[in-house]
Amino acid sequence: MVKDYSWPLQDTSVLHVSTPDGGSFIVKASTTSHHIRREIAALAPGLPGLHGTTPVLRQASAEAGILVTEFLPGTPVEGSADEYRPETYRQAGAVLAQLHRPAGTSADYTKKIAYQTQLLISSAEGLLAAGLRARAAGELAGITPAPVELVTTHGDYQPRNWLVDGGKIKVIDFGRADARPWVHDLVRLTHQQFLGRPALAEAFYSGLGKHPNSAAADVWQLENLNQALGTVVWAHKIGDAAFEQSGVERLERILAG
Repeated sequence: MVKDYSWPLQDTSVLHVSTPDGGSFIVKASTTSHHIRREIAALAPGLPGLHGTTPVLRQASAEAGILVTEFLPGTPVEGSADEYRPETYRQAGAVLAQLHRPAGTSADYTKKIAYQTQLLISSAEGLLAAGLRARAAGELAGITPAPVELVTTHGDYQPRNWLVDGGKIKVIDFGRADARPWVHDLVRLTHQQFLGRPALAEAFYSGLGKHPNSAAADVWQLENLNQALGTVVWAHKIGDAAFEQSGVERLERILAG
């Protein structure tokens, strides 16, 4: 073993290992987390045009809850000077444009997310001020479910899951990958790194080749509501008060328009 990157909160072991013949790999395993199965499904077909930028799957068993990928060299973008460089975001946007492969049209996606969001509003009783919770419910009620085009999203697209290697941006951790509207991958950045930093947002949209303003307004608002409320409920569950408060503040910004 070279280094242990395990995620105790998610009951997932993540190990960087080397082999006698000089091989270098990442091994992920969990008996309970569904993220392993999602990552296997995302990486198994390969990611066209992104060799050297995303992990390469070498071995996997969804039944056993284990996967092995080739080690992807690089240093984390989060917490480094690269986290606030526009070029980082231009490259990250360009990588995301390649990751977003068409995944069909869904007549049920927005209905499912709206239902999940309603459950989150119910679960947030006592975690949100009554007025804020009522406003979230009212905003949700004003969203009309409709068919939506899906793509293969990363699910947690932010500097925490980016590496930089010789100036090149790479992307790791596909444990939340799934078929969703393309704007899903822009929500975290919008409420984190893009706040007060328009140059980063514009660089990212330039690389991506489009702007969330071009998406259906109801879909964009629904994704924002769902993720903000999900942050509040999940962070409270694990006892992360700071992260829970960030979810509350995100919801307030969304409802303020």
